Amino acid sequence: MAFFPTNLTTQILLALCAVGLVAWFVGRNRVLKLANGDRSQLHSGPAYSGSYLSILSVVPAFFIYMFGLFFGINKWVLCAVALVALLVGFIYGYSQLAAQKRTRQFVERALVWALILCSAVAILTTIGIVLSLIFESFRFFQKVSFFDFLFGLHWSPQSAFEGAGAESQAANSKVFGAVPLFAGTLLITFIAMLVAAPIGLMAAIYLSDYAHSSFRSIAKPVLEILAGVPTVVYGFFAAIVIAPAIRSFGESVGLSVTSESALATGLVMGVMIIPFISSLSDDIINAVPQSLRDGSYGIGATKSETLKKVVLPAALPGLASAMLLAISRAVGETMIVVMAASLTANLTANPLESVTTVTVQIVGLLTGDQEFDSAKTLAAFALGLTLFCVTLVMNIFALQIVKKYREQYD
Repeated sequence: MAFFPTNLTTQILLALCAVGLVAWFVGRNRVLKLANGDRSQLHSGPAYSGSYLSILSVVPAFFIYMFGLFFGINKWVLCAVALVALLVGFIYGYSQLAAQKRTRQFVERALVWALILCSAVAILTTIGIVLSLIFESFRFFQKVSFFDFLFGLHWSPQSAFEGAGAESQAANSKVFGAVPLFAGTLLITFIAMLVAAPIGLMAAIYLSDYAHSSFRSIAKPVLEILAGVPTVVYGFFAAIVIAPAIRSFGESVGLSVTSESALATGLVMGVMIIPFISSLSDDIINAVPQSLRDGSYGIGATKSETLKKVVLPAALPGLASAMLLAISRAVGETMIVVMAASLTANLTANPLESVTTVTVQIVGLLTGDQEFDSAKTLAAFALGLTLFCVTLVMNIFALQIVKKYREQYD
């Protein structure tokens, strides 16, 4: 049948899922039969017994098959070994089932180990990403000076190592100055935060302290939905609607505005970040104890006075952390700047001119067939490592603000 997967590994995984489901029903019905349908005679619930038999049947076979694939063992041999492991596990688990079997403890320990495994995978993946960035960046800095990269004012990797002569490499290594990229990233981020910070914060204040519960019940989910809109949609909106509109308006008042201006990119990025800030700020403001508000009202303060003098100061550490996280989000944004920002590095503070960002250059350097032994391609890893360090420092700084200024309330 056309809808049935033809890949052997996919078929094996689907078969294991089906066997696990069957084993669950078999184990559940088995202990109920042993207890003559009286659940009070069971040490653990029948669902635990079903999970017990399912785990013993499927998990060993799954790991045997996946480890065998990793080491390149023939798939048909793996199928045979996994089938044997499945049958042995099923028979053993079925024989061990009893009314007083402590299957709940077994299942809960298995879940704990599953959570530990997932956490380890996340940690090891992060470590692998960081190590790969460090290793490739080290290769780049063997070709290009670290200080030329970090403090250079000219970025043109397409012209790197062109020409011949003894001075060619030394001269062309100067084209990897990343200051224009950092300046463009900061300019667009600054514009985005000018838009997102006040609007997002005011929206959060209104939703938390002024909006009616019926309006809040509608507005809050809408904000959550807007936060989940793919950034490529915002990128299309910036490139097709906002950028031409800003250029047309600028020409009408006698200003020279490029099609890929920092202003258009920053405005749309700010709109994208508004739901992020408003949702975080709303949760933070609502976390301020109601007793503080009641105490302020009790001494005759108005709602606005309570908000300015009590609520916002109490929520300030969390709000500052939310703003820093939003800045990190803007610095690391990719799709909007790729679609709306320029590819040419331009060291300027004029928002009407075109600028490029770190993420745009990373995408450009790694697009197409590239050789990973040239400084041009390795520069993407150096930029990625720099971006990672910047966002990491900002997140740590945000956590330190919360830790230092957080107040404890009864």
